[in-house]
Formats: sequence, C-alpha cells, structure tokens
Amino acid sequence: MKSPYLLLALAPLFWSCNWILGRALHHDVPPMGMTFFRWLFAVLMLAPVAIRPLRRDWAIVRANWRVMLLLGATGVGMHNALTYLGLNFTTATNGVILNSCIPVMIIVMARVFFGERMRRLQLAGVAISLLGVLAIFSRGSLQTLASLRLNAGDFFVMLSVAMWSLYTILLRHRPAGLHMLSFLFSIAVVGNLCMLPFWVGELLLGYRIAWTPQTVSAMLAVALFSSVLAYIFWNRGVEAVGAQVAGLFVHLMPVYGVILAWFFLGERLYPYHVAGIALILMGIVLTTRPAAAVRNRELADGAGETLARSPRK
Repeated sequence: MKSPYLLLALAPLFWSCNWILGRALHHDVPPMGMTFFRWLFAVLMLAPVAIRPLRRDWAIVRANWRVMLLLGATGVGMHNALTYLGLNFTTATNGVILNSCIPVMIIVMARVFFGERMRRLQLAGVAISLLGVLAIFSRGSLQTLASLRLNAGDFFVMLSVAMWSLYTILLRHRPAGLHMLSFLFSIAVVGNLCMLPFWVGELLLGYRIAWTPQTVSAMLAVALFSSVLAYIFWNRGVEAVGAQVAGLFVHLMPVYGVILAWFFLGERLYPYHVAGIALILMGIVLTTRPAAAVRNRELADGAGETLARSPRK
C-alpha cells in the first residue's frame, strides 16, 4: 500500500471493531487484563517477523530508550487501559463521540509543545468533519445532542484520548533508521511491561478473565487487527502526512460504525447518517489537499535540485 491516506483510513476501521468488542466483553474481561493480553498476543504475533530486524536495530533502540519508553507507555499501555476502563462505565457510542476530539487535541498539543500551526483551510476541514460526527450521533437533533450525559467512564475515555494525541505528536521523535517492525515490537513490549503491575493488582482485587472460546477469539482478533496492523498503518500514515492531518482520520470511526451496523445488523440508514458521512469526507478532503500539495511541491523541488546537480552529457 503506497498511499498513506489508505493506511490512515484502514486504521480507524480496525479500531472501530475494537471499541465494539471492548464494550461487549467488559463483563467477561476486566480492563487491565484486556490490555495486557491483547498486547501479549500482539507481541507473540510480531516476534517471528520482528526479532531479526530488532537484532539489527538494537543499538538504536538502546540509545533511544527514553523515547521508546514514553511512546510505549502512552500509545500502548495507558491509552488502551484507559479506553477499556472507560468502557466499563460508558457506552461505545459515547466513547466514539469523545474519541472524535482527537484531531482537535492533536492540534492543541502540537501548538503548545511544538509551536505548529494549521492553515485556515485545514482548520475549516477539521470543523466540518466534527460537524459530521455530531450530525450522526445527534441524529440530526440538537435535543438528542443536549441529552448526552458524561460520567466517570467518559472521563477515562478523555484521558485515553489525551494519551493517544500525545503519542501521535511524539511519533516525530521516532528514532531515525529504526525498522517499523522493530519499533512496534519494542513499544509493544514496553507498553505491556508497564501494564503488568496493573493487571496483577486487578487479579489481587478479584477481577479475573472468563476464558472462553469467544473471549480468546475476540482478543486474538483485536491483537491482530487493532494492535499489529492498525498501529503499523497509523505510524506509517503519521510519518508520511504529519500528526495534524492524520488525526482527522479518527473521524472515520463513526462512519464505519454506521455502515457496519447497516450492512451486518440490518439497521436502517437515515438521511442524517448520509449528511454526517458527507461532511466528514468533505472535511478530510479539505484538510488533506494542502498537505498533498506541499508534499508534491517538496518532491518536485527535490527532483529539480537533483537534476541541477546531475552532470550534463
């Protein structure tokens, strides 16, 4: 897959499934156990293909251990644990709505920590896309939107949103020359080790996983799609287009939720769904066009410089 936008569009699809499964399993799988075993399975899946590049890149990983620790703790450990903890007290719908704050939070953090600015057209794209999200979940009614109530679960989800936003903007500090598999395997191990004491504490409090074929299958699916593939796609996309543009693709999660429910569950597709999806896609187009134009101009300038330096025949 050469297009970073395709990768960024697929990652939220896999994460949308994770939110549904996380809510569905919250009675059978406690949050710390879900986080720990999801990433344990992901580490086991990655190991056969990641060990060889990791051996080659070990000196880079060791020299940048502080960055790897921060990325693993925020993007793997804390983000996922807070998400599953929140889903014990709030609905998947509320969780996905709050998750749509990620693009705005990324912009704010990038501005505060790195002094970055977005073009007016990109800001307009974020606003239009956010309106599309609100249109879907309000069902086109301001009264429905006003009736939404926040609880403790929503607070934990907002903390998970903050952790993911921080992880995304910190990806710019990913060590140069580090293979993607080496990187993902390293932060997965770090994140899982960070979660180990929390899972043990959960066991001591009496919260245990109900091991059934269904829970094992669900955790394996989440490990493969929502951990391994989604993180690879997201990291590649952020590397290519930047954190602020990539963050907007999180708004695709409610779009996927609506379409999957219509296709698999036979739920009706209403006009407000269509309007919301159209606004989200319009916002993504507005936001990604400036980034694509800048990237194409940089490529053209680089090609011109190479041509100018090349010997004449």
